[in-house]
Amino acid sequence: MLSKIAELALKRSRLLLVLATVAVVAMGALGVGAFGKLLGGGFDDPGAQSSRAAVRIDEKFGGETNLLFLVGQEGTGREGPGSPAVDERGRALTDSLKADSTVSNVVSYWDTKSPQLVSESGSEALIALHVKGDETLRTERAEELIDRYAGDRDGVEVRAGGQIAVGIDISAQVSGDLAVAEAIAVPVTLLLLVLAFGSLVAATLPLVIGLIAIVGTFALLFVLGSVTEVSVFAINLTTALGLGLGIDYALLLVSRFREQLAAGDDVPGALRTTVSTAGRTILFSAATVAAALAALLVFPPFFLRSFAYAGIGVVVIAVVAALFVVPPLLAVLGHRVNKGRVPWARTVRRSDAPFWGRLAALVMRRPALTALPVLAVLLLVASPLLGVTFGTPDERVLPEDAAGRQVATAVQENFPADEAGAVQIVSTSAVGAGPLAAYADEVSRLDGVVRVDASSGTYTEGRSQEPGPANAGLARPDAQRLVVVTDTAPKSGAAQDLVADIRALERPAGTEMLVGGTDAVLVDSRQSVGDRLPLAIGLVVVTTFALLFLFTGSVVQPLRALLLNAISLSAAIGAMVWVFQDGHLSSLLGFTPQPMDTSMTVLLFCVAFGLSMDYEVFVTSRMKELHDAGADRTATVTQGLARTGRIVSMAAGLLAVSFFAFGTSQISFLQMFGIGSGLAIVIDAVAVRGVLVPATMRLLGRAAWYAPPALRRLHGRVGLAEEPAAEPAQTASSPYRPNW
Repeated sequence: MLSKIAELALKRSRLLLVLATVAVVAMGALGVGAFGKLLGGGFDDPGAQSSRAAVRIDEKFGGETNLLFLVGQEGTGREGPGSPAVDERGRALTDSLKADSTVSNVVSYWDTKSPQLVSESGSEALIALHVKGDETLRTERAEELIDRYAGDRDGVEVRAGGQIAVGIDISAQVSGDLAVAEAIAVPVTLLLLVLAFGSLVAATLPLVIGLIAIVGTFALLFVLGSVTEVSVFAINLTTALGLGLGIDYALLLVSRFREQLAAGDDVPGALRTTVSTAGRTILFSAATVAAALAALLVFPPFFLRSFAYAGIGVVVIAVVAALFVVPPLLAVLGHRVNKGRVPWARTVRRSDAPFWGRLAALVMRRPALTALPVLAVLLLVASPLLGVTFGTPDERVLPEDAAGRQVATAVQENFPADEAGAVQIVSTSAVGAGPLAAYADEVSRLDGVVRVDASSGTYTEGRSQEPGPANAGLARPDAQRLVVVTDTAPKSGAAQDLVADIRALERPAGTEMLVGGTDAVLVDSRQSVGDRLPLAIGLVVVTTFALLFLFTGSVVQPLRALLLNAISLSAAIGAMVWVFQDGHLSSLLGFTPQPMDTSMTVLLFCVAFGLSMDYEVFVTSRMKELHDAGADRTATVTQGLARTGRIVSMAAGLLAVSFFAFGTSQISFLQMFGIGSGLAIVIDAVAVRGVLVPATMRLLGRAAWYAPPALRRLHGRVGLAEEPAAEPAQTASSPYRPNW
């Protein structure tokens, strides 16, 4: 297949470029509508008890509160409810919302005069409601309501909060952050490419492929969003991944092409060798990245599954763009690929990087002495993992000046009880008055419970009050709903323990009591991800081992790669725990410390693992070439690293820039993901490829390429080894150190 691609690029180069241009234009036209197809949320397991509770409350009781309006006068020391201006606007807003068919369960201070709906200072009051519809429709309707009713008018301020308002704020912030990240990443990437290649023409080619991958990414997200649920956050990952991988793959092709030209090949010969060797490496590298991302499919939340769909698609787009656009461009350019040379071009055009070869030789002379300090540092950086805790995203991921976060903070700090964050209990069938009262009484006695509202009455520490008008709305012929107001901090350990205690109570006979609410969602999300994490890790390990064996013919190389990868990933994630959970650098980066987001940590693991294997393939492919050509063990490693060192460091630097750019985000878990991914790439490219790989190869010796006879025969039939290619430099022995 690769030889056919090379011949097609040589014979039909201009036709391929015209077709590519048409495809890019078409993808751009599709990609314009991508944002309108993507959804917020998606962190919950649809099969979890909390999700089932939410669905039943929607069906039978009009839904849980998902939007709040906080009404009060501007400034400090002003009057709140009771003042003519505030009361007039509060009543008008209440009447308008009750008349709106797109909302239900409107509960307003101006209707109930409930002390629970007015702040302790008396300066603000709440209106709570449920916006109807699916995820997309709810968001659209909530945006219309917020635009219509929120804001300052005649000295009275209305602020929107609640689950949907926070989601809207996050989506808007993501859009702005993406523009900032790309504005940073693209020019910095071009500058680094020029510095690395020393040629404007050669530097432009990888960037063109990266931009094609971005355009393709948006088109892909539009298509995926039209047929399935895709998270809005997929934009950030797939854009960075598309830009990075597109550049990486084009970089590998352009570098190998220039190397073959410098070795004396003519243009057709150089292109054939480039596609057959670097092209094969790209295909295998893409397979390892896609395999790591495919593990996300085992998780129920569509937030994670959407990254698998989009991520795998982006890998395919990057590969297709690299293999069907770069070769015809190189065929057309030929030796002109080196045009536009800058003053330092003479130093960067040589095919190898002596620094990496000398470093490998130094490490191999004293493998333990050089590797142990690096290993100790990485393990030290990984040590915060011992104290990691996990949570789900909430308003604290937003900057402090975001309206959704400000309202959430005001409700938590200034109101007697946060009813929007109450534990919700709903039965799956009818419940008699006696069993219901007994069950509500038991719930009210649990630690942390302030009161329990049920159709049979209101219960506080085992004491009951007669039901009022509001309690009647908690009963249906075939369902009962209980609202459990607590004094526990949201998403705290005590709040999660309370959910477990409620679920452990004996339920009324003949029915199931589904426990939901924000704290129950956290409990279920952690369990959903935790239960499937071993399967995901197992799939990643097995598929990676199989692919690396097929590529190298060795059973030791995959084990070495997996072990070193685990160390580098542990260090990167441990550093993120130290920063984002423990709060170090929070003032510099502008975030609020909180538990590690469960889904984003899993995503960071899969993405960083795949990208690490990307560079593993780059290095191993060249070492395998040298090994198969008969080079001694020292030359295999030192020359392999010398010839890939510049490419790996360049590719890692460019991809790290794409991810580090998201460190400018105002969404804290996007900061964590971007910085964590960038750090993992840097650690892998420098510490692992530069030191730990040559050290372990030296210690393994001949065993590094071992495979049992049966597996050697299997590899001979189905292996993915590089095709033999003429090496531009001597391969029989290492120029950096005598054989050992």
